[in-house]
Amino acid sequence: MKKLDENFIFGVAISGFQAEGGFNGPGEPANNWERFERTGRVETSGIGVGWWERIEEYLDLAQSLGVDMVRLGIEWARIEPREGEYDTEAISKYRAMMQGCLDRGMKPMITLHHFTHPNWLGEDFWLDSDSPERFAQFAQRIVPELKEYCTHWVTLNEINALSMATYLFSLFPPARSFAFGQAQTSSANLLNAHVKAYEIIHSSQPEATVHTNTAEVSIYELNRMLIDTLMARRFGIKRDDLESWLISRKAQWYGSIEKPNPLESLARKATATAYAKLAAKQGGAQHSKKERAMENLLDSIYSSEFESTMDVIGFDFYDPVSANHVSIPGQKTSGGRNWSLAKPLWDDGPNPKSLERYCKSLWQLYNETPVWVIENGMCSRVKDGISHPRIDGWDRPRYLRENISAVIDAMDKGADIKGYLHWSLVDNYEWGSRSPRFGLYGIDRERGCKIMKTDAQGHDAGETYKRIIAGLKSGDFSVLRAQ
Repeated sequence: MKKLDENFIFGVAISGFQAEGGFNGPGEPANNWERFERTGRVETSGIGVGWWERIEEYLDLAQSLGVDMVRLGIEWARIEPREGEYDTEAISKYRAMMQGCLDRGMKPMITLHHFTHPNWLGEDFWLDSDSPERFAQFAQRIVPELKEYCTHWVTLNEINALSMATYLFSLFPPARSFAFGQAQTSSANLLNAHVKAYEIIHSSQPEATVHTNTAEVSIYELNRMLIDTLMARRFGIKRDDLESWLISRKAQWYGSIEKPNPLESLARKATATAYAKLAAKQGGAQHSKKERAMENLLDSIYSSEFESTMDVIGFDFYDPVSANHVSIPGQKTSGGRNWSLAKPLWDDGPNPKSLERYCKSLWQLYNETPVWVIENGMCSRVKDGISHPRIDGWDRPRYLRENISAVIDAMDKGADIKGYLHWSLVDNYEWGSRSPRFGLYGIDRERGCKIMKTDAQGHDAGETYKRIIAGLKSGDFSVLRAQ
């Protein structure tokens, strides 16, 4: 590659709840994390990183990197804090935020739902049969308010991760474990909500680019099966043939990614068995709820005026291999030992070659639908104000160079990758904890949420990203080598 395509987009990402602050306290808008925060199950979100009060400062920081796009989230709980009551001042501030991006030469990418919803809808909202329609009502209200500022939309962030974290791994409220039926019900309702939001956006803005991104997971039932269901019509698959087609797609997917180690093979088999038992189960209220949610989803997909509701394939890439997230209790970790069976985020291992493989596989799997890397980033740990190095020795500048090199290598081999967005611009509130740090710039919470000149590890990650962007746009690929 002599020069990067001039239309390739570099960006950074944040989410509303994780950055804005001002939720779940007295007199503040409450979302579905309110009980977790109030009862002390998690650290309180507090002021987040002060984004809501310091928007201009953060947008200036993004602009200084030379990025083309900022991915922003809008918070349903802030916009509709009580049922049927819309906060026009909040909507105006989101409009101003998006205009601030445009004024700085950056396009906003808007996420309508990033894991959270108003608390008045209840923690089990996505199990309700009317949840897709309720979300559609919200989208119908807010999209016309924002469309003049935005043409790139994520309807719902990481549907698969939301369902897994809520109903399989007890991480998100209401925190249930291995409730596969509820995970499937919520996934179906979330996918249905995506279809409805896609239709609303395109009916108002035909030129828009709309998709839902996935947290890339190697197990088919927990990831690709969701997107394949959305895109089946594009492949000419009739409703009655969907099940058999998904079986063939599963084999195709597993043939295109890493060969599994024994633990990964076990995880794939266990998940497939759980889903097969669930499909064979007869009777029961929860089973009926799941079946109804699936039927409603397929009704929406096959009655839509749109053959597909995915304009691009957007994916979030960290470590997709499920078995890699299992830990032996007592193992050494950054700043101590980990006594959980789950590996902490700061021990997730970077794997640039896998990112290249996934870019190529997704490009091929979806018949050359353009691919976007919507999130990619590395976690480090700050504990009690002290930053701890990763035990594998990786730092963020190296991570940026090698992962962006992987995307370039995939493009060199024919994959049509349209954009790369780094997670995240600054450290944020990481779903119940402030210890995981993903930012190009660190946040010094002990001194008034001050933006650091480096990342949390003390490395000049922002300057590295800035240099990579400028270099690649000018054709200087030496910026991908260690300086």
